[in-house]
Amino acid sequence: MDAMAQTSAETGTGTGAGIPSTPDAPPKRRPRLWAVVLAACAGQFLVVLDVSVVNVALPSMRETLALSQAGLQWVVNAYTLTFAGLMLLGGRAADLFGRKAVFLTGLALFTAASLAGGLAQQPWHLLAARAVQGMGAAILAPATLTLLTTSVPEGPARTRAVATWSAVGAGGGAAGGLVGGVLTDALSWRWVLLINVPVGVVVLVAAAVWLTESREGAVRRLDVPGALLATLGLGAVVYGIVRTDAAGWTAPGALLPLFAGLAMLGLFVAVEARAPEPLVPLRLFRSRAVCSANAAIFINGLAMFAMWYFLSLYTQNVLHYTPLQAGFAMIPHSLSIVLGSKSAPYLMARIGDRALAVTGTSMAALGYVWQGSVHADGGYAAVILGPGLLMALGAGLAATPLATIATATKDPGEAGLLSGLFGTGRTMGGALGLAVLSTVAAARTDGHETPPALADGYRAAFSTGAGVLAACALFMLLALPRPRRETTDKPLPDQPGTPTAPAPHPQDTPD
Repeated sequence: MDAMAQTSAETGTGTGAGIPSTPDAPPKRRPRLWAVVLAACAGQFLVVLDVSVVNVALPSMRETLALSQAGLQWVVNAYTLTFAGLMLLGGRAADLFGRKAVFLTGLALFTAASLAGGLAQQPWHLLAARAVQGMGAAILAPATLTLLTTSVPEGPARTRAVATWSAVGAGGGAAGGLVGGVLTDALSWRWVLLINVPVGVVVLVAAAVWLTESREGAVRRLDVPGALLATLGLGAVVYGIVRTDAAGWTAPGALLPLFAGLAMLGLFVAVEARAPEPLVPLRLFRSRAVCSANAAIFINGLAMFAMWYFLSLYTQNVLHYTPLQAGFAMIPHSLSIVLGSKSAPYLMARIGDRALAVTGTSMAALGYVWQGSVHADGGYAAVILGPGLLMALGAGLAATPLATIATATKDPGEAGLLSGLFGTGRTMGGALGLAVLSTVAAARTDGHETPPALADGYRAAFSTGAGVLAACALFMLLALPRPRRETTDKPLPDQPGTPTAPAPHPQDTPD
């Protein structure tokens, strides 16, 4: 408790905001909140953008570097593997070693790897750079959300900050196709990576000057055995998932890493139960909010991550759009996600986090049902714009309340860990969902690549995604914590002035 109060006094945030610092400790300057939000959003935009921006540049990369088909897949997979596998470690590192220091480290690594990838002369140069990029992203991504949740005071201001962060992240994912198409057509594929360098340098300098450091009050050790098991286990599971695209779900090349990863994650749980300072304290999972919100973002990610992938394929392979045209076709979707994310704080204050998350996911499910009507001769307004706006608006509305529920904590020392858990669940859900829905689409096409056959496969993928989102909405309705009922406790007649007990924290509310 002393450490928590000390941290809150130093940063001016958290549960101890407003507690005066001790006379012996000189007061530290409060963080510039606009700088915190700007740095967090810039870092999040770069991380999410690089998940999708390379997709339209893959054919050009293959031609320049003579990449094999397997090598082409690993341009994407190398980033995803290290990103998902190291995110828990990155989130905990922010709590232990300082949010500003970890943010700057992750951004510097990400920027340097982007430069190396853009200058790659051999296939292995590019693959190695993408893997290091993923490492930088895993360190950077949890730190961006942690900066917000530990610097911005709890309440409407933090909700607005998280909404902006969600909108920028969603916009980065949506803008990847457009940015990649413009840079590839106008310059070369190298610029989808090199563009990160000047942006990263500017954000690095600005963050170094304007951000203030914060960490746990007490010096603690990193749980190395837990970190290794979590990283290797998550990495093996993601590797098995991405292998299913090429090898199939029953191939040893996919099943062995999947089972090995699950075994290491089981051992990780056993180690954490006995570790004096665990990477992930298992007591967190006694919180209904933590468990339900992270499960919800995982299920949500199973469908939502694949939306951009299949829309890009449908526009180019069936409707014969150029990469640039496909990118411009997605602009309304990007704006719709931003609108949903920015509207979320206003709606959360009126209908509650749980109700908005369910509403947004239900809206996205209806959009997926509509998108499941795609066909080979579809027009833009009917089969791309209309359902896409519904899917994207729903995704934006759901993202902010889920992030708010999943990362709410009274202990500033857990903020980075909760951010890492949230990001890991979203990334793992996206990787698994893309593999499953790609398998569904491929099974429906049965090896045929004519526009009608491909449209039939994409239709099956969207219909399956609609079912996943409907199940997610039902799960959230049943599992997410219900809002507390405000009660007014009157003092007993024989005990005038007896103070009422403080209301429980949202995470501790059992129902």
